[in-house]
Amino acid sequence: METALVLMGTLILGLMLNLPIGFAIGFSSIAAILVDGRLSNLYIVQQMVTASDSFTLIAIPLFILAGELMAAGGVSKRLLGVANAFFGHYTGGLATVTIVLCMFFAAVSGSGPATVAAIGTMVVPTMLEKGYDKSFTLALIACAGSIGVIIPPSIPMVIYGTTTGTSVSSVFTAGIIPGILIGFSLIVMCYFISRKNGWKGDDNRYTTAEKMKFVWEAKWALINPFIILGGIYAGVFTPTEAAAVATIYAFVCGMFIYRELNIRSLWTSLASASMTTGTILVIVAFATAFTKILTINRIPDMITHGILGLSDSMVVIILFMILLLLFVGCFMDTTPAMMVLAPILLPVAVALGLSPVHFGVIMVVTLAIGFFTPPLGVNLFVASRVGNVRMETVIAGVTRFVIIMIVDAVLIAFIPEISMFLVNLGK
Repeated sequence: METALVLMGTLILGLMLNLPIGFAIGFSSIAAILVDGRLSNLYIVQQMVTASDSFTLIAIPLFILAGELMAAGGVSKRLLGVANAFFGHYTGGLATVTIVLCMFFAAVSGSGPATVAAIGTMVVPTMLEKGYDKSFTLALIACAGSIGVIIPPSIPMVIYGTTTGTSVSSVFTAGIIPGILIGFSLIVMCYFISRKNGWKGDDNRYTTAEKMKFVWEAKWALINPFIILGGIYAGVFTPTEAAAVATIYAFVCGMFIYRELNIRSLWTSLASASMTTGTILVIVAFATAFTKILTINRIPDMITHGILGLSDSMVVIILFMILLLLFVGCFMDTTPAMMVLAPILLPVAVALGLSPVHFGVIMVVTLAIGFFTPPLGVNLFVASRVGNVRMETVIAGVTRFVIIMIVDAVLIAFIPEISMFLVNLGK
């Protein structure tokens, strides 16, 4: 018990002191080892090396790089043209285009902030020019960008799979319908908000021939998700190999097909991807040692019994876990939250009869809300930079999006078929 108190207390103290999350996790692990005495000082180093030496984790830097290359190589621009041709003329058309575009980009990048940055720079100026409210526009892109970690491929899903030993491919499959559900619910909400505020669609209505022209021009961008996801589900390659295919494909499209990727933008993409990857892998390495110390001290078992003792009702316990994930998501990024909480909460979920795959989707969807909720909300920071406004302007518009996402998370939690239909179909 003493080790558990030191471990969690030091972690909370590190977060309160605003230490980088990876270092806060590392320092708490060191403190716990010093108090425990059963482990050597080399244990953390050994666990960091073991965590980094993972074939599955190679998917993370590759998917990040693929997203950067697609944004710089003109792929996103082609996707925007197709989405606008099909949906732009409806009431709130640009809002719908933004959501659809985020869903497409999510299917190749796996990153929420990357989706916000890539799509926001294209759609935000146009939406503001068409009269959309600035707060609504930036809150929308911050929220829709969170779909980037729900529709596969998804970096948090890779983290969940490697942390818990769950099949990454199965979690990917389970995330497809929930991602579509969230996208559809956002579209419906934006339609009613736009109709209330008089935000009409584009006056230019495209003929079928013109729409097909946009599709043809964007064909190389549109088939990318089908190559990646189709290859994974058909068993042609693993998620890690799919990440390599996505990176090569994005490079070829940007450099040789669309010819918008040059040496300068390539270098910028590599630098940005490296910075993001370095941050994530430091967290993963330290968090692996953290979770091992949790397991050695049987902390997940104690927490499992404690949570199950709160109530005899499965509904109450699931709602409690959702509230816990929502709270943690406000203060901790998705990757460390997944690394820390998945080993603790998964035994509780299994004891309740939930599938590890289903629970993985619940965790990803619920923690994704943290991308656009203060104070941490990474997507809020990215959206404020894209719109060149103060953070308060973005935060003012997020309430409605938070509510609809929480409703979606509850539906996904209590209706397993939403996540498990495609998984069971493939068995």
